[in-house]
Amino acid sequence: MRDDHVLAADLATRAGELLLEIRSELTSIGADAKVLKDTGDQRSHDFLMAELTRLVPDDAVLSEEGKDDTVRLNADRIWIVDPVDGTREFSEVPRTDWAVHVALVVAGQPTAGAVALPAQGVTLSTADIPVVPANSTGKLRFVASRTRPGPSADILTEHLDAEMVPMGSAGAKAMAVVQGVADVYAHTGGQFEWDSCAPVAVARAAGLHTSRIDGSPLVYNNADPYLPDLLVCRTELADQVLAVLKAHL
Repeated sequence: MRDDHVLAADLATRAGELLLEIRSELTSIGADAKVLKDTGDQRSHDFLMAELTRLVPDDAVLSEEGKDDTVRLNADRIWIVDPVDGTREFSEVPRTDWAVHVALVVAGQPTAGAVALPAQGVTLSTADIPVVPANSTGKLRFVASRTRPGPSADILTEHLDAEMVPMGSAGAKAMAVVQGVADVYAHTGGQFEWDSCAPVAVARAAGLHTSRIDGSPLVYNNADPYLPDLLVCRTELADQVLAVLKAHL
């Protein structure tokens, strides 16, 4: 019997290795950022779709780069993938804050998932559940977009005396909490299911709090894949963070 956790980790890792090769090849010939983005997205998507079709042919797939097939809405098992999360960062060599997301959803919830951080040489997954390190700094740290921090950044800075850690892709930001680089990731600027599904699977497995920004549950495989907000944080901080965001957003 195939292990879904291992499959997610393997596919995310292999897609990441492919992306590193593409990045190196295109950079060596002076390709511009658009070529890097477009080529990385397409080839990673093609790889993931081919492997999922080969290995789990009866499962449905929702990919950021693919045409949405509504057959997924009645499927028992749905893989939600983001072939390159953080294409801007992927195209800005040698940035490392980009990712590959692979997750399996059953009954609206991610049951297995992996986030590869290829340029960091690591894949975090439900196959090998990460242990979240303790915060040794004594300062509350939140991770936010390096280009569009959003209103939650101002709120957390002001009302929780938190320190911002700027970073690129959604997957990299969520995994920063798993890796102990940050304590809170609160996103309010608009996302889709493929942006958060695999990160949520890994974060939950690691014992972190995951929810919508108002504390309501995250539900996946909706007809409209727009899922605009997300909170990933240490469990002991969840009530405090949610209360502050509710009071000031």
